[in-house]
Amino acid sequence: VKAAREAALGAGGVIKLVTAGKLSERDLKRIMETSPKLILLAGGVDYGERETVVRNAEVLGNIDHEIPIVYAGNSAAADEVEEIISQKGRDVHIVDNVYPRIDELNVEPTREVIREVFSKNIVKGPGMEKIYSMINRPIVPTPAAVMLATELFSSFHGDVVAVDIGGATTDVDSVTDGDPKIASMLVSPEPRSKRTVEGDLGIYVNARHVVEHIGRDKLKIEFPHLDKIVSNLTPYPKDADDEAFSARLATYCFETSIRRHAGGLKQFFGPTGRIEVAYGKDLTAVRSVIGTGGILSRSRFASKIMESIRSLSAKHEKELLPRKEVSLFRDRDYILGAIGLISTVDSSSAADLAKASLEELVDI
Repeated sequence: VKAAREAALGAGGVIKLVTAGKLSERDLKRIMETSPKLILLAGGVDYGERETVVRNAEVLGNIDHEIPIVYAGNSAAADEVEEIISQKGRDVHIVDNVYPRIDELNVEPTREVIREVFSKNIVKGPGMEKIYSMINRPIVPTPAAVMLATELFSSFHGDVVAVDIGGATTDVDSVTDGDPKIASMLVSPEPRSKRTVEGDLGIYVNARHVVEHIGRDKLKIEFPHLDKIVSNLTPYPKDADDEAFSARLATYCFETSIRRHAGGLKQFFGPTGRIEVAYGKDLTAVRSVIGTGGILSRSRFASKIMESIRSLSAKHEKELLPRKEVSLFRDRDYILGAIGLISTVDSSSAADLAKASLEELVDI
């Protein structure tokens, strides 16, 4: 399940539902209620257990035939799965297993196919056919384009994290292999490129959720007219108080999203004594952090918000967070997604644009 999630998120997908094991009637009902644009079917290491994915293929073949299916499970069952689904008139795409062996992830082939399927099917949306005919190029979803830009940036600036704070969500993209010492302690593998989406962290649509996370009483000390500010919140700050409040929420979103994205260290006691293991994404080797989204691209508080990362690892020593020495960059022109899109046709020009547009922030 984890490998499939990593593949879907890295391709820019929005995950609506995750199931595990053999599909039940309740699972099918939930799938139909969700009305997905794509179904990713995975399961089993190569040449391992195959009964579950075969049965699930039989079940999925009976639901809405307009929904494309990508199979990224046990390769030994691929032919059978393809035959089962295609016999029922379904659009099925077979790709390498996302989890071919224990402790090994292989997410890039699945990400690429998901992007291709998205590009082919988005043309069915209102007005998209005309756009598609004009550009004659694959259409890349914005989250996937941001990931492409982050990967491009890493090619000349090393390991990197990009944080995109929006009104409803906060996305984090990282490109890093982590510290070799930490890698030897990991209990399960992580992809080099990883994306997470925090659906409760946003500075407008989800502002009230963030207020509750921080604590109303705590915020009222900083903002005595908190209730009035929250009640009259608009997408763009109306005055200095609104801007300061949005920056306070953004700081929480920035720090919390990175902490959720990162893994950590845990200690266990076994027959040989105490054992320390690592889990999740290791960000300790990250050397650069990019800030994007309206507030990190345009606000005068951008530096202050991002500088908060310098003290984060000291506050949370057991979390695999970037160190205080990281360089900070602001997506000054708010074009990180465009840079990623351009990189699909001209990586050199995209790199030049990134170097010109991503402004390094000096310490405050």
